[in-house]
Amino acid sequence: MIKATEKENIIDQAFRDSVGTIDQQGKRKYIFPKKPKGSLYNKRTIASVVYLIVFFSLPLIKVHGEPLIMLNILKRKFILFGQIFGPQDFFIFALGMITFIVFIILFTVVFGRVFCGWACPQTIFMEMVFRKIEYWIDGDFNKQQQLKVMPWNGFKIRKRALKIIVFYLISFLIANYFMAYLISMDEVMRYVHEGIAAHSGTFFALIVFTSIFFFVYYWFREQVCIVVCPYGRLQGVLLDKNSIVVAYDYLRGEPRGKKSTADKTVGDCIDCKACVRVCPTGIDIRNGTQLECINCTACIDACDEIMDNLGRPKKLIKYASENNIVKKQKLKITARTKAYSVVLLIILSALVALLVTRDDVDVTILRTPGMVYQKMPGGYIGNLYSARMFNKTHEDINIKLSIASQEGEIEIIGAPPVVGKENYAVVVFLIKKKATLITKRNSTILIQVQPKGQPSITKKTSFIGPVSF
Repeated sequence: MIKATEKENIIDQAFRDSVGTIDQQGKRKYIFPKKPKGSLYNKRTIASVVYLIVFFSLPLIKVHGEPLIMLNILKRKFILFGQIFGPQDFFIFALGMITFIVFIILFTVVFGRVFCGWACPQTIFMEMVFRKIEYWIDGDFNKQQQLKVMPWNGFKIRKRALKIIVFYLISFLIANYFMAYLISMDEVMRYVHEGIAAHSGTFFALIVFTSIFFFVYYWFREQVCIVVCPYGRLQGVLLDKNSIVVAYDYLRGEPRGKKSTADKTVGDCIDCKACVRVCPTGIDIRNGTQLECINCTACIDACDEIMDNLGRPKKLIKYASENNIVKKQKLKITARTKAYSVVLLIILSALVALLVTRDDVDVTILRTPGMVYQKMPGGYIGNLYSARMFNKTHEDINIKLSIASQEGEIEIIGAPPVVGKENYAVVVFLIKKKATLITKRNSTILIQVQPKGQPSITKKTSFIGPVSF
């Protein structure tokens, strides 16, 4: 066995000079990973099945006749778990995004890139949907390699045609569900019923998204994780020696080589490269943590199988931290982890408070521009206002307006205000105050907005009057 201080001497660090999927000529090295198997892969499969069931079920679930989740950017209508949000709630989305980012940072500091291997949509669809279909059509990695170098003949054309058709159809299905999250499944089905001619622009956009998904899963693949996604690069600044990642126990495994039972000069790693063959990003995990690693655990299952066949202890590759391998330490809650946790708790508390105290009717009251005040019969001074209201509920709401101080009265211009469900309404009204009660030119006035069946909302605005009479 080796000492921890000898790690840099036994592991060639030249691999860090380039990305694992690019050769010395700068060309793409196409990855043909061996079909993984093992207990962790089975658990990932179960998690992926649950994930896919949720993904394809959510657009079909309705609350009060509306989709459970919808993010209609064009119509500025957003529904999350039955709650309706408008553009005026954008600050809640911003705070939610900040909360998510802080959570990702905290999660990465403690657990590394486990999200990528177990919950990322790119990994779920690539490894648990498209890759499984590829194994079914083309066979395992050795048959895929043979098919790639095979000259074009009837057999190869049939294989490629079948794969392209199946991949494109699944991409088309994903694109439809992606659109359902944006405009609702009812709208998607209406477009299908009315035909392509009536919605040619939408159909064109759907084909574009389908082609993008097809390009990613048929050709670009792991390059999304390596080249496009910034999350892998965050590891360089977020991980420390206490972060739990998929790691090779080099103290136990080095130096590599075959050995007899009595041979103590080499480690447990026999350099079979089983961990390399199953890696979907083409890296050698024995070189240490790399930005290409998505923590998919395929290498753990592959190595465990070899160790089991050799009668040696499993977990030569395992979930572990650097300090866990070198110092045999358990998970340690560091000061940095505690600091991130406190920040996350504060932001999360603020987000929950905003959601709990959010009004079902959003009201904005403005004085009518270009008008100062009006002298009215009976010794009254009047100001004209408009109230823009957005109903965030699933039913129409009657609105009653009054002045909190009772020092004036409100006269609605037009019909009594009713705000339709999930809709906007503009109410024009006049505030009248006795001229004798006006002591200054610009005063503050509080208006009570009372939606029927809802808590009242108090809004502040200004009232303009003459300086003297």
